[in-house]
Amino acid sequence: MTRDEPKWRGINHLALITNDMDATVRFYHGVLGAQLVATIGAPGFRHYFFEFGPEQTVAFFEYSDLVVDTFAKPAGVPDPRAIQFDHLSFNLPDEHALNELRARLEANSCEVTEVVDHQIMRSIYFSDPSGIALEASCWMVDATGRHPDYGDATLFGDPDPVAAVRELRERGHVASTPRTHLVHDADKVPDPA
Repeated sequence: MTRDEPKWRGINHLALITNDMDATVRFYHGVLGAQLVATIGAPGFRHYFFEFGPEQTVAFFEYSDLVVDTFAKPAGVPDPRAIQFDHLSFNLPDEHALNELRARLEANSCEVTEVVDHQIMRSIYFSDPSGIALEASCWMVDATGRHPDYGDATLFGDPDPVAAVRELRERGHVASTPRTHLVHDADKVPDPA
């Protein structure tokens, strides 16, 4: 029996948190040129959306009665406090656009790395005003929009891949999937204060 795969159309939005929505708008819209395309205001919070491609946005919450502790770390550098999120990478069409963004960041007094060559993509790294680690990348070998060849060492270069990747390479599908559960209020870790 064949199951239909979801018809994904990219990322609708990634929701992040800011303590300063004004600075966030000025950075994402003003510096990065990501158009502010929607805002939601409700008692207790704001929720703003910035476009990074057709139907693809990065969104921010700002809570009115709560200041969230900031946490900043460089992209890809291990830190035991970074439990689930490391960084966000924005896609650019080519290396010329990557270099133009790098120059734009520098012209706006934003620290940015040199271009890093990852072989399949090239990237620059920087942070937003909230300390969120960001990356902008362009594919040198576009891994998207085609059927993956799990035997292609250029795109699948891990010499000792996890079992699921070995299953994909050998069978074309994973043999099992994990169960998950929703987090309920009772499951939250109590405040140590």
